[in-house]
Amino acid sequence: MKRFALAAIAALTIGSSAFAGEQYIDGTGFAVSGYDVVAYRSLTQVPVGEVQPAAVPGRADIVAEYNGARFAFASEENRDMFLKNPEYYAPQYDGHCAYGVSKGGKVPANPNLWRIVDDKLYLNITKNVVGFWEEDIPGNINIAEGNWPGIEPDEASERVIPNFESSAPEGH
Repeated sequence: MKRFALAAIAALTIGSSAFAGEQYIDGTGFAVSGYDVVAYRSLTQVPVGEVQPAAVPGRADIVAEYNGARFAFASEENRDMFLKNPEYYAPQYDGHCAYGVSKGGKVPANPNLWRIVDDKLYLNITKNVVGFWEEDIPGNINIAEGNWPGIEPDEASERVIPNFESSAPEGH
């Protein structure tokens, strides 16, 4: 019992970033396919069932490191905002598809299929998956949150995002 209590205290003391899994990175070499994660906060989010505005591409010369990955930004101001609080801006589930996590796995996420819920950025993989996700967003988040601790340590997905061509920078 004493050992369990010490482990629980250590886990709370270390913080959640110590347990971060691998960030999803596609062929661009950037997290979130090189799109600016801060810029999502300035886009007008549309009602459930409608197509969200396109994500804002970052620039290969304005980057920051976080969770073992490079993030690209459209401006130095956005990069600086990210560096002040990366956990706030980074997508949930290390950039993997939120619905995929609710189903128990890590699959890639399309940066143009996004939604901010309770001030957190969630990405999904395809338009069809967005439909399933939106049928019960709170329920899917609840299930994903329950699944995430068990799959977070797994390696990041190496699959490509279907039907997606990035307009963000490429760079390694």
